[in-house]
Amino acid sequence: MLIPPSDSVFLAAKRAFFLHTMSKTHHLKVNTRKRSGSGALKAMRREGFVPAVVYGAEQESINIKIGAKSFNALLHGSASEQILVNLEIEEEGTTKLALIQDVQHNALNGQIVHVDFHAVRENELIHASVPVELIGDCVGVRKGGLLDQQLHTLEIQCFPKDLPERVEGDVSVLDLGEAFHINQLTFPEGVSAVMEGEVVVALVAAPRVADAADAEEETPA
Repeated sequence: MLIPPSDSVFLAAKRAFFLHTMSKTHHLKVNTRKRSGSGALKAMRREGFVPAVVYGAEQESINIKIGAKSFNALLHGSASEQILVNLEIEEEGTTKLALIQDVQHNALNGQIVHVDFHAVRENELIHASVPVELIGDCVGVRKGGLLDQQLHTLEIQCFPKDLPERVEGDVSVLDLGEAFHINQLTFPEGVSAVMEGEVVVALVAAPRVADAADAEEETPA
């Protein structure tokens, strides 16, 4: 069956959009560690490693260490800290698919001090928080309004292979006083939001020029 040119262009654009927003699985070489305790972990960080742990529902927790430079490079190249990673555990000669669950930073200098990995299976539904990116030239903003994005990250659920790097929403048609909701975001196939669809993501606040003019009129001469 031949697809009309217009439909063909639409499908190609849709496919390109989803490929653009899909997260890719990264590879990270790690080593097991036996040292524990605050003193040992501080020494490990001075040596250029980040202490971490891998846990999961069907496995015992594994203490590992990661090269700080390679891990920082991984985060800097991604839109979110919740990234799918194939952990290559050198001593065991095994690879574990895991989601970066939590990254702890030093409150003073921002240095990464610990990482939690959640081991997952390919057929396991996972929950992850991804950035919400609003696109489009908003009608209400062109009229002088202010686009107020109230939700910057969104918890989603999907299978590992479907994990997007971000979720986008086109706010081009949003006018003054209108709101944009979760159910108006564009989700790749197999991805859904955990929160209710009516939750507000953003709204366009009307300009306050009229309020300022009224205030001037009420001010005694």
